[in-house]
Amino acid sequence: MEKVMDQEQRTLYEKIQAAKEQLSQLEMEYWNLYSSFTTFEFWVIFLLFFVVPLVVLYFVIDRRRMFLLGFYGFNIHVWFGYIDTAGDRMGFWGYPFELIPFLSGNVSLEAALVPILFMLVYQWTLNHKKNFYVYSLLLSALLSFIVKPLLTMHLFFELHNGTTYVHLFILYIVIFLFSKLITNVFIKMHRNAKVESEMV
Repeated sequence: MEKVMDQEQRTLYEKIQAAKEQLSQLEMEYWNLYSSFTTFEFWVIFLLFFVVPLVVLYFVIDRRRMFLLGFYGFNIHVWFGYIDTAGDRMGFWGYPFELIPFLSGNVSLEAALVPILFMLVYQWTLNHKKNFYVYSLLLSALLSFIVKPLLTMHLFFELHNGTTYVHLFILYIVIFLFSKLITNVFIKMHRNAKVESEMV
């Protein structure tokens, strides 16, 4: 039997859909005026935060540990993307200039710069037998208290509704800890599977 919304739910749902369409049109109009590929800011975001990190990663990634680093980096990308999008949509922060108009948050930070920085720190701690957590904490502080204020100074990022750089620092810590936890779980599962296959 087909489920039907009651009138109150239907009305509210349609209002939300209409607001989403209106917001999308407004974001597209704003992007065309202030953030499209004809603007200086678009190219700064595209080259500095997207292309350059990917090129650096291509040349410096430890190819022996590529899948481990890639898995960890993908975790950072996913969780940072979710949190960044939620924070943007809920009005805690915003990006006056964006690479892609119809995606909330800053795609170049989510997809390239931040995950790659965390991947390179992870790689460095593995190769030099350093404490992963200490150096990831230092990177989180660098991103929160130096990079984000610099982005704010140049209007690439804005904080709203009482959000502070300390809040961002805490979020970075949560993201890298959760990503490392998931990575560790998968490493353990992989090792257990290898042991079991050798026993057969």
